[in-house]
Amino acid sequence: MTAPGEPSPAGDAGQGRRPATPWGRWWYGPIPRARIAWLRVVAYVFLPFDMLLLTSSSLAHARLPADLYQPVRLARWLHLPAPTPAAMYTVLVVTIAAGLVAMTGRVLPRATGYVAAAGYLWWVTISMSYGKVDHDHLALVVALWVLPSVGRAGFGDRRGSEAAGWSTRSIQVSVVAAYFLSSWAKIRVGGFPEWPNGATVQWALSRRGTPFGRSLIQFPLMLKISQWGTFVAEFTSPALLFVRGRPLYLGVIGFALFHAVTYALMTIHFLPHAIFLSAFLPLERVTDRLPARVRGWLGAAPGASPAAEEERADGSEPPGPRGDRTPLPS
Repeated sequence: MTAPGEPSPAGDAGQGRRPATPWGRWWYGPIPRARIAWLRVVAYVFLPFDMLLLTSSSLAHARLPADLYQPVRLARWLHLPAPTPAAMYTVLVVTIAAGLVAMTGRVLPRATGYVAAAGYLWWVTISMSYGKVDHDHLALVVALWVLPSVGRAGFGDRRGSEAAGWSTRSIQVSVVAAYFLSSWAKIRVGGFPEWPNGATVQWALSRRGTPFGRSLIQFPLMLKISQWGTFVAEFTSPALLFVRGRPLYLGVIGFALFHAVTYALMTIHFLPHAIFLSAFLPLERVTDRLPARVRGWLGAAPGASPAAEEERADGSEPPGPRGDRTPLPS
């Protein structure tokens, strides 16, 4: 592992020197590449689920008259044409295939990753150019674009990487941004303290609540307290970017429970967003808890040293023992 501001290890060669400033350390603090390997599993396994179920409207939109296409601003900037069935089916197949290859982290991880990112951006932009824009896809879009930048990353690769640090931090920022901007939208549109003192949740439960959710309509004070809790949690969500250890894990669990309760009450899931709360967790430790046979199948042989994993990852000569065994931040 390198100190902030020093040249990066072999896997980060060519990225230049990072500033030895608090801001630089915050953005580029090295983390194990194994976390990137697991985040790729999260992103690329979820990708077919999202395209085939959550944003499958892109295929339906392709069958509509072209004059119904009202491209969002990004689509206008990119000059994306109105969708056709042939184009959307091609994007679907190429994107999923590229994502599955990129997930292995072994065959052209950057090239296949960027193909998947470009294909999904096209796909989701078409999905949201017909009158409805979902803000829960921000983290997924960002993750698909930043994960390929790390290059090869093995499940047992514990080398500290500034590229992995920047990629993970970018995903974390996108997750927090969705929460914080949601609280700002509540202030801008609903007003403060009008929104948390209003009846938004009560109205939502009456419109699309589950049987259990509708049973809570008769408790307006409790619903108003839940609105204040939601607003405060979203407004203070940037704290997730700066706390460590138990406070961080409690914050992640709290937001995960929030999404679970929201689904139980209103069948609103925010899955493309919620799955990337995992970016705040030390996913690299998952490898250590797997059976030896599974670790071997993943290319993280039991008892393999970080130096051995580095050599396996990119064929480069491993750095000295001290650099390999420096404790890494969680």
